[in-house]
Amino acid sequence: MAEPWRLVVEDGEVPLPEAVPDWDYQMDLLLRRTVRVDLERARRESGLPTDTPLVLSVVWTATGSNLSGPAQRVVLTAAGTDTVEFECRLRGADLGGLVLLDTALLLAQRRHDARPSSPRRAGSVLWSDRESVRLQGDAPQFPMAVIDFALTSFPDNAAWHLQISGGLESATMGSLLLLVNERNTVTTSAFQRAARPSRVDRIVLSAVYADAARVMVEHALRDEDFTEDTDFPEGSLGATLLSLVDQLFPGQSITDIRLRQRQTPALFASDLQAAVKIFEES
Repeated sequence: MAEPWRLVVEDGEVPLPEAVPDWDYQMDLLLRRTVRVDLERARRESGLPTDTPLVLSVVWTATGSNLSGPAQRVVLTAAGTDTVEFECRLRGADLGGLVLLDTALLLAQRRHDARPSSPRRAGSVLWSDRESVRLQGDAPQFPMAVIDFALTSFPDNAAWHLQISGGLESATMGSLLLLVNERNTVTTSAFQRAARPSRVDRIVLSAVYADAARVMVEHALRDEDFTEDTDFPEGSLGATLLSLVDQLFPGQSITDIRLRQRQTPALFASDLQAAVKIFEES
């Protein structure tokens, strides 16, 4: 029997919600789950010998970062019923979008003496289930680093800089990096409190989001290969930029948006402010 996943919060634990509205990339997810496995029944119904070692495994996948990995793995060799307490910490920097949690009971090793109708390959799935949680937040949803701008080529007193590298086919998570100047305490504090921002923090985060959106859209429009007809790979920078432009300018063609940006850049900047709803209370 698998109990539902639980999310560990400051005040204890809560059932894993459908979405975490205050999440940002600095926030790790600490998840817990109890799974009780009737090993005798699992082996019997799978046609396996009573001493067959099994594995209970948890794997996570984040659609926003296009990353995945093992969260925890427990080998089960006993008879009867075994209880496994999972506690998985997922790094916020690796996450984004929809996080999928796959729990599976697997065959631990290859069996050369298995019957034709029973599992024989290591990793064969005897049982599995999936739960998910959508991550969303006030902070821009891409990796971030806090650094001293005085040690870089950026102006000492700038508050932040969105760095974009690679082509449109590159993975989004490797192409975007928000750099925040540690000397600007107003901005760094806003990100540190992004999970529970004050009114001032919300204003700062809104300004950062608006500026990041402007940089991303302008970067996209400068590339002539950026069109709505281009088939960008899932998780790529091009796909992310296309989704952002579609969100901000629904129903408008890339050609019209690019023409407006080039002919009236100042007015287009105001269009972007309106599109991102800068400083509006959520």
